[in-house]
Amino acid sequence: MHNGKPPKGRGAADNPANRFIPLYREPFSEYDPSEDPAPQTLFFRDASKTVLTANDSPDIPLRYHLNPYRGCEHGCSYCYARPTHEYLSFSSGLDFETRILIKEDAPERLREQLMSRKWEPQTIGISGVTDAYQPIERRTRLTRRCLEVLAEFRNPVAVITKSALVARDGDVLAGLAAHRAAAVFLSVTTLDPALARTMEPRAATPTARLRAVRELTDAGVPCGVMFAPVIPGLNDHEVADVLRAAADAGALTAGYVVLRLPYANKEIFSDWLDRHYAEKKEKILGRIRDTRSGKLNETRFGHRMTGEGEWAEMFRKLFRTARQKFNLVDRMPPLSAGSFRRPGTRQPSLFD
Repeated sequence: MHNGKPPKGRGAADNPANRFIPLYREPFSEYDPSEDPAPQTLFFRDASKTVLTANDSPDIPLRYHLNPYRGCEHGCSYCYARPTHEYLSFSSGLDFETRILIKEDAPERLREQLMSRKWEPQTIGISGVTDAYQPIERRTRLTRRCLEVLAEFRNPVAVITKSALVARDGDVLAGLAAHRAAAVFLSVTTLDPALARTMEPRAATPTARLRAVRELTDAGVPCGVMFAPVIPGLNDHEVADVLRAAADAGALTAGYVVLRLPYANKEIFSDWLDRHYAEKKEKILGRIRDTRSGKLNETRFGHRMTGEGEWAEMFRKLFRTARQKFNLVDRMPPLSAGSFRRPGTRQPSLFD
């Protein structure tokens, strides 16, 4: 990877090799990407026949997730979802930010799955991989339309995003929340606007995210804040300030995830550190390795989200103390599928 300046508004500066494709074009050594025009974002139709994906990870509380988009314009340098783009024959780097797949018929596919008698009503997570409220959502309104389908069925949903755009859908979410069937988590990684702009170049500002928490809370939608990812040596010192701001905005709970760097993320994040925080690079990577058994990634269930070791244990205690201090509960109150219904079907009576 080079250490050149990335295109304006992008997190990655280059496209590292795709681990599934043996042929890779390597630029000449004198190539400087800063001389190229900023790459335009291209959008492609995603013809997936189903919209809900299932997982059986014990680290993830929800079994089913809905992701209307693949790839993400937010451009977060650390994003754990970057390697998923390689399954589409793209790169984890700039391609992930500039080659976005759109599931145009996501609301229709969702309706089909919820109408099926095979569907057992349960909470669906939105944005389990890439952000459902990235910039293109302003035009497509796909996520809102999916929420409207969920509201029609009264199927519970938990949304996680780092976009203030989620507040736009407060009316639909409030309708679900009236049946204990909606919760929203805003990812707040820092209160420093300069750091946020560098780490997450096309995401909402920290102030806007916290404002969204307040607006949704006032609308009756239970909200939490995720301090994620925690990057040891870069943003970990902000934990108390972030949780205080979350509580002030009306959040009920807060959680965290320690940074992990799978596959090409190691190169992308390391290159990002070279460009923005070269003086801190070795300290940051060293602390990550301390939490990951000497590596930059951890795949073992039960360890990959929080890490282990001296720093991880110290941070765990610090986080719990701050959460208690600001009266944030350990976890969001459980959502309920008790009001689920299938539109157009007759409800059973006592005489059936």
